[in-house]
Amino acid sequence: MDFSHSPKTLDYLTRVKDFMTQHIEPIEDAVYHDNHIANGHGNWQTWTIHPAIEPLKQKAREAGLWNLFLPDAELGQGLTTLEYAPLAEQMGRCLFASEIFNCNAPDTGNMEVLYHFGNEQQKRTWLTPLLSGEIRSVFGMTEPDVASSDATNMAATIELQGDELVLNGKKWWTTGLGHPNAKVAIFMGLSNPENDKHHQHSMVIVPLDSKGITIKRMLDAYGDYDAPFGHGEMHFDNVRVSKDNLLVGMGAGFSIAQGRLGPGRIHHCMRAIGMAEKALELAMTRATSRVAFGKPLIKLGGNAERIADARMAIDQARLMTLHAAWKIDNLGVKNAMTEISAIKVVVPNMLQSVVDMAIQLHGGAGMCSDFPLARFAAGARALRLADGPDEVHKGMVSRLELKKYA
Repeated sequence: MDFSHSPKTLDYLTRVKDFMTQHIEPIEDAVYHDNHIANGHGNWQTWTIHPAIEPLKQKAREAGLWNLFLPDAELGQGLTTLEYAPLAEQMGRCLFASEIFNCNAPDTGNMEVLYHFGNEQQKRTWLTPLLSGEIRSVFGMTEPDVASSDATNMAATIELQGDELVLNGKKWWTTGLGHPNAKVAIFMGLSNPENDKHHQHSMVIVPLDSKGITIKRMLDAYGDYDAPFGHGEMHFDNVRVSKDNLLVGMGAGFSIAQGRLGPGRIHHCMRAIGMAEKALELAMTRATSRVAFGKPLIKLGGNAERIADARMAIDQARLMTLHAAWKIDNLGVKNAMTEISAIKVVVPNMLQSVVDMAIQLHGGAGMCSDFPLARFAAGARALRLADGPDEVHKGMVSRLELKKYA
C-alpha cells in the first residue's frame, strides 16, 4: 500500500490550497457573520444565499476545481477516492468550502447515487443540474418516530399503484432542506415488507414541489440552524410520483445505500481531519503567544503533552482513513466495511477531543464566533451521530472481526 500523493493529487491539492488562500479564507469570517445576521432563525422560507458564494463557485469551475469528488474524467476530474481524500481534508478547514467546489454533502452522495444507479432519463433530469451546481438536493432517510440507528426500522412507505409510487411517512434531519436551491429529494422507504430485512426498502427520486410534501420545520443543532442549508423535518402525505422515479428496482434501497455511504464517509472523515488540523494550528498559535502566570500557555498544565497527543491522534486518524480509501478503490466497498466503520468512530471522536483542547486553550474566545472552534465542536459532535452513531459502527467492526474466528 502506498498512501503518498500522486503527481495528479499534488497538483490539485496545490490549486485547492491556493484557491482557498486567495478567495475563501479572506471572506470566511464575514460569510459566517452575515449568514448569522440574515439567516439566524428558523424561518427558512426567507433564508438567502450569501452574495459571495455563487461568484466563488464560478471561479472554482473556471479553475477546473469542480466536482472533484466524482471519479469520472468527463463529468468530474477523474480522481479516485484516495486521490480525492487530501482535497477533502483541505476543504474541511472551512465549513462552507466544499460547496464552492460543488463537493458538499449531501449533494455528493446523491450525485454518486444518480451516477452509479440512475438511468439515462434520471441522470438528464437531476444529475446534470446537480453537477452544474444549478440546484441542491436532500436525502430522506432518518425518521422521528423510530430508532433510526437501526435503518431497517424505517417506517415511511413506498407503494406501487399502477404507474405511480405513493409515498407516506415522516423524515427529519434532512440536510440541505432549507436551502433556497433545494429542488429534489432521494426518499428511502419500506416497499417490500415480505422480503428479508435488507431487501424491504427502496429509493425514489422525489421533486420537492410534489403535492403532499410538507416541510414542517428546520431543526437547530446546538442552537444553530446551519443556514442556508438547514436540517429539516418533512412529512409525506400520499405523495405520488411516476414509477420511473424508482432507483434500480423495488427492494434495492440498502444495496444502493451501501454504495452511497462508503465514499461519503471518506469525504466526511477527511473534512473532519481538516477541521482538526485547523484547530491544532489555532491551539499552537494561542499556546505559544499567550502568557499566564509568567509563562507561555504551552508551558503550563500539561498543554505541551496535549498538543503532542493531538498531533499523534490526527496522524493516526488520517492513515486509517487513507487505508479505507485505498481499500474502496482497490477492493470495493463491500471489502472495506471494517475500515469504513472504524474511521466513522475514530475520526469524529478524535476531532471532538482536539477541538475541545483548542477551545480550552482559547478560554472564552473559543466559545464565540471570533474563532471557528465552536462551529467545529458542534460539527464534531453531530458527526458522531450522522451516518450512524458510534455504537452501530462498533457493532459492525465487532461482527466482522468475530466472523474471522467463527
